[in-house]
Amino acid sequence: MRKNLSALSIALSLCAALALPIGLSAQELKPQKEEKKEHHHYQLIDMGTFGGPNSFSPTPGYPSYGVLNNRGTLVGLADTSTPDPLCFFDCYVTHAFQWQNGVTTDLGVLAGGPISFAIWISASGLIAGVSQNGQIDPLSGFPELRAVLWQNGGITDLGTLPEGGYESYTSAVNSRGQVVGFAANTVPDPNAMLPLGYQTRAFLWDKQKGMQDLGTLPSGTNAEAGLINEEGQVVGWSYTSSAPSAFCASGYGFPLTTGSFIWDEENGMKDLGSLGGTCTVAYDLNNRGQVVGQSTLTGDKAAHPFVWDPATGLTDPGTLGGDFASAFAINDYGEAVGGSYLPGDLQVDAVLWRKSAGKWQKTDLGTVGSANCSYGISVNASGQVAGDSGADCNTLAFLWEDGGPMVDLNTLVSSNSGIHVAEAVNINDRGEIAVTGVDVDGNAHAVLLIPCDENHADVEGCDYGLIEPVIGAPVRPPQVTQAPAASPAKLSPAEMMTRFQSLRAGRNRRFGTPQTSPQ
Repeated sequence: MRKNLSALSIALSLCAALALPIGLSAQELKPQKEEKKEHHHYQLIDMGTFGGPNSFSPTPGYPSYGVLNNRGTLVGLADTSTPDPLCFFDCYVTHAFQWQNGVTTDLGVLAGGPISFAIWISASGLIAGVSQNGQIDPLSGFPELRAVLWQNGGITDLGTLPEGGYESYTSAVNSRGQVVGFAANTVPDPNAMLPLGYQTRAFLWDKQKGMQDLGTLPSGTNAEAGLINEEGQVVGWSYTSSAPSAFCASGYGFPLTTGSFIWDEENGMKDLGSLGGTCTVAYDLNNRGQVVGQSTLTGDKAAHPFVWDPATGLTDPGTLGGDFASAFAINDYGEAVGGSYLPGDLQVDAVLWRKSAGKWQKTDLGTVGSANCSYGISVNASGQVAGDSGADCNTLAFLWEDGGPMVDLNTLVSSNSGIHVAEAVNINDRGEIAVTGVDVDGNAHAVLLIPCDENHADVEGCDYGLIEPVIGAPVRPPQVTQAPAASPAKLSPAEMMTRFQSLRAGRNRRFGTPQTSPQ
């Protein structure tokens, strides 16, 4: 995939609402299943474009992306044929899209604005995203971006902060129509979370109150809201002091000491705590108010995953023996997935964390073939895990289910589409998987993979026979600590931090590197 496509990892969004009863205990675990021997085929549905070369469902950065809901509706963005001289994404003007029941719809843009993109779709079908409005931000000199909400066939500009400012960005929306995100005000700040030179503030928007500034954690000046669940709980990030954080700066673009928060209408903003270091970044939130992410240990020489629960606070579920790990997603059963270095810090493996009898249990999901890297991106209510593997975790998408082993999704696709399934984005409770594919010319395609199973009868082109996938080189068994022979020498702590964070911490900070507009 071309390098400029990686700029689509936008710091926004929330996990899709799962259809589990709210009364389900976070400690209650589903029975473990036997190792999977055969798999269903998957039908590959290409979202297409609006005349240009590429389409995307935003590739996960942090936090999680809710681009696919349990109704099977997928959202994202697609190129038109119109060149974009500013090269906001890939030098083509993009429009937000919605795919539902075989129909791709252009969601449109704000009046005067050429570009829009969708970030999140709620369980009920509300869509949050961003659109240009045709105006120039007088403070930054860039085209203005506005948080927007699509519903009932129309687009709503959510505006800017009550205290002033010209730009706003959505992260997520729930079925109540509550939208969260972040916006720039007019207070100059050289350490702003957004690189516009002005303070960044977390917001909550609803139809009755409009845009509300949620404030910051004590001693903080900037904050961003990234996640909201069906209960109206909000999770995000805030500076907690003016002290610099090299870890947060290199991996997340936050130059100062950063913590994560949870907010609700009754209790306001609460600090999730830390594991002793200067950087704590939340990645996902479930409907039970549980939060997962990554936090540095004292001295910032190592970073571990964390799980925050309203009853127990912030806990470290552990690594696979290495110094760095992170939890990226959590379902409503409290099962979390992510990635961890193995002992020696040479290889990263996908991990599934499950709590049993009050203790965290870690399952090393391995990698695909002889790959040196894998990590889980999304886990559904059935415990199916979708993620990425391959060389440095960016060459193929995988599925892990029913005890494993991990399978390259390309071996399960029944259609001869000419598209390589490269990056997983979301897996919903129906087992449908949103991915980014790449064609022979290197163009990106937003793709939906639909399982040919008993829950998806009569899908056109589906092969309903079971398949024992060809895995190629044997899947490396769990807990093998030796690195492949071609592995480089052990990295320094700073290099390990940078590499591990780069797996998931991509952020679209504005336009990226200027490029030449297409002819």
